[in-house]
Amino acid sequence: MAKTNQKKAWCATLLILFGAFFSSFYPELYLHHFFFISGNGLLAYTAFKWRELSLVTLNLILTLLYIFGVISEFIID
Repeated sequence: MAKTNQKKAWCATLLILFGAFFSSFYPELYLHHFFFISGNGLLAYTAFKWRELSLVTLNLILTLLYIFGVISEFIID
């Protein structure tokens, strides 16, 4: 039986891959932060629905790290 929310998981995966692309080739644009926040946030939500605590923890912490990175880059500086 396939897990539900597969489309959300694939969408999150694509967002994270776009984030990796922008991080590697255009880091000065800071677009990657927003792709990572969106992708990891969506994957955390999907993992929560799947009751996969390890994936929830990983993606929630990554989402928070990227949010704090954006705050420190654009608000504090």
